[in-house]
Amino acid sequence: MINFVCVNYGTKYKPVYVQHLYNMVKKHLTLPYKFICFTDQSYMKDQVKGDIDFREFKDKKMTGYWNKLQLFRPESNLDGSNLYMDLDVVIKSNIDCFVNFGDDKTTGVIRDFGQPNQWFNSSILKFNNKTLGYIWEEFDKDRALYQKQQGDQNVITNFVKGKDTTKIYPDEWTQSYKWFDRSQTRFHREKWTFEESPTAKVVIFHGMPNPHESDQEWVKKHWQ
Repeated sequence: MINFVCVNYGTKYKPVYVQHLYNMVKKHLTLPYKFICFTDQSYMKDQVKGDIDFREFKDKKMTGYWNKLQLFRPESNLDGSNLYMDLDVVIKSNIDCFVNFGDDKTTGVIRDFGQPNQWFNSSILKFNNKTLGYIWEEFDKDRALYQKQQGDQNVITNFVKGKDTTKIYPDEWTQSYKWFDRSQTRFHREKWTFEESPTAKVVIFHGMPNPHESDQEWVKKHWQ
């Protein structure tokens, strides 16, 4: 069994985002899994329906996306293989392949869309803390230094890039809502066409707009 993990800290995303992610995973993941949501919102249990293990991170002072680094600390009790996805993804089809990718020690990553040759995007991550537990240990030694970087995905990239256990998911499994390939031809706002990639299993929403703000019928069809 794998842990499917998400994080909802702060008030950026309403409970409906956890609900929709849970619904999409239930529909598109056929392998045995445990759905875990780390959140500081006490009312989440009453507003989100499903078999969900709600947890809190040990450190209460971390903010925003930096909380994702707490996934790698031992107190989070994420034993074995884990598949993490951001709340603002849209799952379109079966995602068993993200779990079966590599082996139990594999760190599965996707390439970034804006700078695909330099960074990994942290919206999707397969990890095992027997392999990546060192990330929290190193980060915790000098948080101020690491938090000077642009975001959590930059920190994660710098830790896992070049490691033997790090494997990159096929590009065609994911697309950006703003541009579906990584050629950067749709990098500028005036070139955004919001077209659907026929091969993408998961759509990544980075920045604005968010899924609930999309007027595309294909997004509405899957995000529910």
